[in-house]
Amino acid sequence: MSLNAENIYPLSNFKGREGYVNAKGEWIIKPKFKIACFFSNSDSANVAVEGAKWGTIDKTGKFIIKPRFNDALYFSEGLAEVKINKKYGFIDKTGKIIIQPQFDEAYPFVEGLAMVKLNKIFKLIKLGSFNGKYGFIDKTGSFIIKPLFDDAYSFRKGLAKVKINNKYGFIDKTGKFIITPQFDNISEFYEGLAKVKINNKYGFIDKTGKIVIEPQFDHVFVFSEGLAAVEINNKYGFINKTGKLIIKPQFDYTDIFKNDLVRVKIKGKWGFINKTGQIVIKLEFDDAYGFIEDLAKVKINNKYGFIDKTGKIVIKPRFEKSTHFKKNSAIVKINGKYGAIDKKGNFIIKPQFNYIIDYSDIFYVSLDNFEGYVSKDGKYLTFSESELAIAIKSTKTYNKNEGTNQKTEGGSHIGEFKHQDNNKNAK
Repeated sequence: MSLNAENIYPLSNFKGREGYVNAKGEWIIKPKFKIACFFSNSDSANVAVEGAKWGTIDKTGKFIIKPRFNDALYFSEGLAEVKINKKYGFIDKTGKIIIQPQFDEAYPFVEGLAMVKLNKIFKLIKLGSFNGKYGFIDKTGSFIIKPLFDDAYSFRKGLAKVKINNKYGFIDKTGKFIITPQFDNISEFYEGLAKVKINNKYGFIDKTGKIVIEPQFDHVFVFSEGLAAVEINNKYGFINKTGKLIIKPQFDYTDIFKNDLVRVKIKGKWGFINKTGQIVIKLEFDDAYGFIEDLAKVKINNKYGFIDKTGKIVIKPRFEKSTHFKKNSAIVKINGKYGAIDKKGNFIIKPQFNYIIDYSDIFYVSLDNFEGYVSKDGKYLTFSESELAIAIKSTKTYNKNEGTNQKTEGGSHIGEFKHQDNNKNAK
């Protein structure tokens, strides 16, 4: 996430209101919102007021879009979907309605088109949702591709996955079938091939829909670095793009190759192999994850640490929980508290918080009735050392007098956003 240039951050006053502070902890926009979100690159932020109505503000706190919508506004290609009287339409960044609310579902614009749904049959199906059909509109609200599909996904590189009569295929931006719906399931294309499922067996097709690897496997992963993991008789191996077995099935589980290595599991232990199938890091870990920023998280005796690509333990397993490294730092939990470490295992943030969230360029930290921001090098931005000491003492007193704190435990918040960011993934 990219922070705004002026560095103002959403913060709670713990009296039911949120506003914005600068790096000194001074209120720049007074706490008057029920929810305040980070500013986007367009210098606007989502906020919610009483009645759970959402709008957007500028960096002076002035409303750009008055709070009248039931959901936060996520702009994509200049427009955001909104719900008014149970129907969806689209507004621009001034709040002007560009496409009148008329759809039963709507998704963000991607590659110039937005997927929408019209419910033509108002009878509930077993799954509890309405029957209806999906199609695609342009930015005038006109249907470019009529609502004909039982399910659909947003466009990616000119193709969209669609479903008709329980079979999947792909269409182009005119609605023409590039790959006729004929598969029980289908993935996106990776390295020119998509995995498909027919009669409970998996294979691969190219972008013309031609089957290049016959469906014969019990399970497959997508291609990565020229190889794909396949399952045969409960064991995983790897094939190339012709379907030839390059690494024979021998692993209980595996993943996709990344930077010439992949994690593998045999008899409950994890290690790493290269593209010839040679074990380059011994299978001696209780759990292991892929390499990110040249380090891999591993688990030994219920504690997490990190190894390098030679298998050397560079950060001793001593943490109860850990994230992967992100911009040279990782959030860890030790003795029930959260902190952050660098790639040598040194603490950037001492483990003294109930939870920490990594917003890529900054950390959000929280205790009972206390929250603030810390820079990536560990500098307190919105509070002082003395204020933190008071908060820690207050937390200890609270826990002693009141028993276990009922606040959601920090671990569930590792890598999770407290304040919603101004983006939304398309279906």
